[in-house]
Amino acid sequence: MKTGSIKFAPQKGKIYKTPEGMILWGGVLLTVALMGLIIWFALTDPPRAGNLLLAFAAHIFGGRAAGIGLCFMAGFNLVWTLLYNFYLEILIVCLAYSVFILSMSNHIKFKWVMQISVAMKNKAEKHKDKIEKYGWIGLFLFVMVPLPVTGPVTGSIMGYLLNIHVGRNFSAVFLGTFAAIFFWVIFFDFLEQHVHVIQYVIIGIVLIVLFSHLKTIKRWLQ
Repeated sequence: MKTGSIKFAPQKGKIYKTPEGMILWGGVLLTVALMGLIIWFALTDPPRAGNLLLAFAAHIFGGRAAGIGLCFMAGFNLVWTLLYNFYLEILIVCLAYSVFILSMSNHIKFKWVMQISVAMKNKAEKHKDKIEKYGWIGLFLFVMVPLPVTGPVTGSIMGYLLNIHVGRNFSAVFLGTFAAIFFWVIFFDFLEQHVHVIQYVIIGIVLIVLFSHLKTIKRWLQ
C-alpha cells in the first residue's frame, strides 16, 4: 500500500469547507447535544447526570473499558451502555482528529493543543508500520483490539498518516470501536450475571486508567 506524502495544509479562510472543518463542527454539535442531555438529567436525575459525566471523563483519558464499567455500575441497561459509549467515542474522535490536523497545519496555535497533537502524532507513528501493509482491515483490527494503546483516536490519526481517505479511515475506526465496545459490554454483562465481584473489577480498571494518566492529570491541575 503506497502512502505518499503527508499534507497538513487545509486552505486558510476556508477551513469550514474542508473535511477537517466539517468533522470539527460535527464534533462540536455532538458535544452540545451531550451537554444538553447532561443538563437535562442534572435537573431531573442528578445521579445519572454525574454518571454520564464520569463515563465521559473515562473516555477522554482513553479508558473505554472504564467508561463502560461505570455505566454498568450505574445500572444502565445494555443498549443504553452500548450506544452511549459509542456516541462518546465518535464525539472524541471527531474533535481530536480535526484539532490534530488543524494544529499541525498551524490553523490552531495554542501551545498546549500543539503539545497534545505532537504527542498524538508520535504515539500513532509508533504503531503505523504494524498495520500499513494491511490497510483498512489492519486499521479496523488495531482499533478493535481492547488494549489501552489501540484506541480510536490513535487509529484515526494513524489512518491520516497513512493517507487513507477520510471516509475509509472513519469507517474502519468506528466499526472497530463499535466491535470493541460490544465486546466489553458482553464481557461486563457476563461478569454481572456470573461473578459477584464485578464492582471490584470495574474499580480496578478505573484505577489503572487514572494511574496511567496521573502525570497528565497533575499537569492539568497545576
